[in-house]
Parts: sequence; structure tokens; C-alpha cells
Amino acid sequence: MTSRGPPPGMGPVMVLNQKTQRQTGRQAQLSNISAARSVADIIRTTLGPRSMLKMLLDPMGSIVITNDGHCILREVDVSHPTAKSMMELSRAQDEEVGDGTTSVIILAGEVLVQAIPFLDNAHSALHPTVIVRAYHAALQEALELCERQAITVDVKDTERMKNLVQSSIGTKFSSRWNDKMVEMALQAVLTVSRQHAGTSTTGASNSYQSTEVDLKRYAKVEKIPGGEISDCIVVKGVMFQKDTVHSKMRRRIENPKILLLDTPLEYKKGESQTNVEITDEKDWNLMLQAEEEYVKNMCMEIIALKPDIVITEKGVSDLAQHYLAKANITAFRRLRKTDNNRIARATGATICSRTDEILEQDLGTKCKLFEMRKVGADWFAYLDECEDPKACSIVLRGGSKDVLNELERNLQDAMQVVRNVVYNPKLLPGGGATEMAVAMGIRRASQNYEGVGQKPFASIADAMEVIPRTLASNCGVSVIRTVTALRAKHAAAYNENPDALCNVGINGCTGELVSMEELGIWEPFTVKVQTIKTAIENACMILRIDDIVSGSKTKK
Repeated sequence: MTSRGPPPGMGPVMVLNQKTQRQTGRQAQLSNISAARSVADIIRTTLGPRSMLKMLLDPMGSIVITNDGHCILREVDVSHPTAKSMMELSRAQDEEVGDGTTSVIILAGEVLVQAIPFLDNAHSALHPTVIVRAYHAALQEALELCERQAITVDVKDTERMKNLVQSSIGTKFSSRWNDKMVEMALQAVLTVSRQHAGTSTTGASNSYQSTEVDLKRYAKVEKIPGGEISDCIVVKGVMFQKDTVHSKMRRRIENPKILLLDTPLEYKKGESQTNVEITDEKDWNLMLQAEEEYVKNMCMEIIALKPDIVITEKGVSDLAQHYLAKANITAFRRLRKTDNNRIARATGATICSRTDEILEQDLGTKCKLFEMRKVGADWFAYLDECEDPKACSIVLRGGSKDVLNELERNLQDAMQVVRNVVYNPKLLPGGGATEMAVAMGIRRASQNYEGVGQKPFASIADAMEVIPRTLASNCGVSVIRTVTALRAKHAAAYNENPDALCNVGINGCTGELVSMEELGIWEPFTVKVQTIKTAIENACMILRIDDIVSGSKTKK
């Protein structure tokens, strides 16, 4: 590879390996935009309630059928660095707010496409820095417009919250069982959410700032193939796939006292390999007796507290099983640490490490019913009907593994939506209404933007319209007529009253223009704002790349 301009009288200087491919300047920028557009085109048809599904075969040979943007891009194997960056975008969106993964990719792709005329113009090409500056100014304007358009919602308003979750999972595979899924998502999040004591440091009435919603740790999804989707439930407590260690132990207890341990109920083994040399036969019997005495003492210390159920993360020896069964105590062994933590939170128990330090208050008494139930081919232990559990298990039933996996993805999205609203109780209208309102606002603001960046600033308005355009396209209606009519409605509403909010958007099922207030389609403010921020900031980053060097290292 030659350097750009060698000094006079000198030959070309080889800087990079000859096998290395290099793209610079406009060529690199247009190549990046093309790659981003290709990624956006992959998932464009999965937006909205009339979205299509994608079937993907992963390297292990298993099949994934989904319309979740993040899941699709996670399975697709790409080589272009910009395409990989776009996929990271969807992962960041999924981790941050849990929804809007498809929208963010489509919007980022469109923002980059809008930059092509400014970069590829032979006579008056703009420098990428000018475009980026205009894009950042447009982003600030868009965020202000969203803030103005937002409405505040009461988290306890069940009807409004149900509409909100329905607008999230109405685009998913599970939309046929909407009511069931909505109810489960709401129940799970409101069960797990916990208010921290104390007020906001600023003295403002920001009660949601002190709310903790840890879905990953305390809302466990159990997928059991078989049964019907209508059999899915949220357990008001915890369930886990274990059977009692002894067949004679009780399998149903009302108002049980629960003891949680993370210590083994068996003779303590040496940390490292231990060898004992015995010369007398009596010593052997004494050693066995000492082991038995040790286990017996542990069991007697437990029995003295009269618990009904003992659950340990480690093993339970045969001798310990005998003593516990004799005392009419039900025992479980080798429970996961995560499950033990959820049981502790649901029942009010404390996990103990030593049997000689257990106190009466360490026992969990909030559970009203313990029962062993057979679901499918396996036995499950249910700790049900807990008082204010703050942890829950979600049981999903379905015909096949693929159906269950897709149901889980849909439910996770729905729960993340509720979590976002619990944290920040603001909503924006869905169905492309917010995007169109932001587009109209940016067009008006562009008239006051001075300098050569005016056109790139206004181009963000055209990019925002990609969401209503894609919704109309996926419905099968005339895209140009629908989007033009929507634009006209928003313009007319602004001319009538500049301060009024226009909530008119596209009905994703029929393609008609309707008020989102009447249709009840709302989206969390956090998700929408995060989508716009992430898409425009990522597009700005990609536009500033002017050199791509790619090539394999030489093998030694």
C-alpha cells in the first residue's frame, strides 16, 4: 500500500501489509452507510403488530423463530465492522431498557442514509463534522419535543398500564394471548418492586427514584414443555424443581416454618486430601461414632427450633435424613444459591451458615402453603400464597421448546416496559405519533438553524418518519398516502394550536390514522428517548470514521 504523496524523487513507501484492505475518505463513509442500511433492512419487516417472523439456524443446528430485533441480530453472523457495531447498538438498547431494539436499528440506519446526499455531492459535499454537529443539535431538539409531548401516569392505574404493556407485546408472537401475558407481566413486576425507605436527596417528590425492580434476580421464569399457553401462571411465592430427600416426608404443609441453610448436613470433609492411619480397631469405631455424633448434633440443633421445612444448598446425609424424617421435618438439598435467595426474600427467612447460631427469628413464616405438585414429568416444590413476597416464579407452559423460548422473550420485553414506567412514570403516544410530532418540530426548528448545517438538521425529520413509514408498509397500505395524510394532520393540529399535543398515529393492524389516546397505544418515555439518543449518537460515530483497515495477520 503506497502512502498518499511520497517526497519528490522517492518511490512509493510500503506502510501496510500488501494483503491488507483499506478504504479511506468518502469511500469508507459510504461503505459504512451501506453496511448499516443492510442491517436495518434485515429487521425492517419485524416492526409493528403486522410484523413477520424470522427463522434462523444457529451454528449448533438449533432453530430460532422470532421477531425480536435483538435476538435476530444476535444470531446473524456478519463480517463488516460497521454491521457489528449496529448489532452492539441493539444489545445496548436491550440491556438498558429492554424494548425498542428493532426501532433503534431502523432509525440509526435511516439517519445514516439521510447523510448520503451531503457526503456524495460532487459540487458541495459537506464535511462529516458539520453533519455531526447538526445531528447533535437536532437530537437536543428531539429530546425537548419528547419531554413536551410526554404525559405522566399513575403506576397503580391498572387500565392504563395494561394498555401500555399491550402496545409492547401486541407486535409479538404471543399477541393472541395478550390479556394473559399483560396480567402476568404486571403482576410479576409489581410483586418484585420494592420501595426503599427515605426520601429523595433533592427533597423533590421523586418517589420512583427510591424504587428497586430486580427482575433478573427475583423474577425467575420456569419453562415447562407441554400443557397450554393458558396454563401459564405467576406463583405468589417461589417454585423449584426438587423432590423431598426422603419418601416419608410431608408433601403438603399449611403455614410452614422454613429454615434456609448454606451448610451441608453431613460430616465435614477435609479441605484438602486427608489420610488417617488407624492401628487399633476400636479407634475405627470411635471415628465412625464421632462422625455420627457430629451429624446428630447438627440435626438436634435444627429440630430444637421446630421448623417444618429445611432447605440447604449443600448435601444431606442418609443419617440426617433419618433424624429429620423422624422429627416430621421435610428437607430439600442442593438448591441453587439464586433460588435460595428468592425463597429468603419471599418467606422472610434468613440464610444461616452454622446450625448452632440459628435463632427463632431466622425462620421464614410468611408462606401460607407448601405443596409438592407434578407438572409434566417432574415434581416441583411450591412455596405459595406468601404475604408480600417481593420475589416470584413465572411458570410458562407451551407446546414446544421454540414456543416457550419466544414466549419468554416476549414476557421479558413486557416486564421491562412495566419496570421502565415504575422507574419513570411518563408515557409517549405510540403508532408513529411521537416520531411524526418530533419530525414536524425539527422541520420548524431548522428554519432558525443558521449555516450550512441547516439541511442535515432538517434531514433528521425525514429520518424520524421511517417509523410511521415502516408501520404503514408492514400493514400493506399505501405508504405515501398514509404518511402524507399523517404529516398533514400534525401540521394542521400545530397551526390550530402550537401548544397542543397531536396524538394521531397509524393503527398498526389496519393502517388507518387514529388518535393514540382513543386506541390506547402508549410507549414508555424512557424507551422512546433512549431509542432516539442511541440511534443518532451511533450514526454520528459511524459518520466520523474515514479510514477502515482490515486484513488478517500473517501466520507464523
